[in-house]
Amino acid sequence: MSDFAVEARNIVRTFKKGAVRALDDVSLRVPRGQVFGLLGPNGSGKTTMVRILSTILAPSTGSALVNGFDVVREPDAVRRSIGLAGQYATVDENLTGFENLRMIGRLNHLSRSVVRNRANELLETFDLAEASARNVKTYSGGMRRRLDLAAALVANPPLLFLDEPTTGLDPQSRQDLWAIIEQLVETGTTVLLTTQYLEEADRLASQLVVLDHGRIIAEGTSRELKTRLGNTVLVLTFETVGDARRGADLVGDLGAQPAIVEGLVVEFTVDGGPTKAAEALRRLDGAGVALAGLVLREPSLDDVFLNLTGHRTGGVEVSLTETA
Repeated sequence: MSDFAVEARNIVRTFKKGAVRALDDVSLRVPRGQVFGLLGPNGSGKTTMVRILSTILAPSTGSALVNGFDVVREPDAVRRSIGLAGQYATVDENLTGFENLRMIGRLNHLSRSVVRNRANELLETFDLAEASARNVKTYSGGMRRRLDLAAALVANPPLLFLDEPTTGLDPQSRQDLWAIIEQLVETGTTVLLTTQYLEEADRLASQLVVLDHGRIIAEGTSRELKTRLGNTVLVLTFETVGDARRGADLVGDLGAQPAIVEGLVVEFTVDGGPTKAAEALRRLDGAGVALAGLVLREPSLDDVFLNLTGHRTGGVEVSLTETA
């Protein structure tokens, strides 16, 4: 058996007779027994990749093995070996929680006794036992999402695809779902997670691939991606947009990467943060440029994405200022 639950090679997916290239030569290797993160904004190709790996879509070109099965030649075997939970809960709101899980179990050809035991086990695990006899239409959004994840696990698949599973959830429900995902991995489940929440990727994923416009623009661990930026992020806030532009020209060359200008704020990563901050203050003061605030902090995945793409995961374009 391969050490990798997913091995995708040079995946291309086009739409509209090739006019739209949703995935452009994407290759992935997902190690077993960990969370592998696909990070990117809406439209980056994350969901298209999950649909190909779960056999909902066929690749235009390229190949992929999921749990050793070819997604094109052996789709039934692939489906039997995976669980899938999408961005929105797909459970039947007119059934109870228990009835939903029982239905999924029967569709997977599990015996009645196995289905009953498995459903009760999952309802307990996902803190839904007390609500198991209620119609799902009475559930909160967080409860529906937990039930949807439970439904994906009825057949006890070794590989779980989670396509933006916490979209629309409140902070506490998101934290609860993260804890459940961590528990699944501790018991041996492999999880391929797509997300545009940088905090989510930072907490859960052992390995990350960053997608933008259908292409891989970076990959590695969270720490590796952050290390590429430098040791510290220097954030300067100015009183006017004009001062911010001028300030970026004055101090941007202190950074390890091009300075990013967004409104009144200029950000760049530096090595030796306190020394570079002192030098920035000296230059700005000497030029008579007023500074409203200065912050030094550790880099985040948001900084990584912003430096790689020039926009945040929500897609807001910002200016990257090259300096000599």
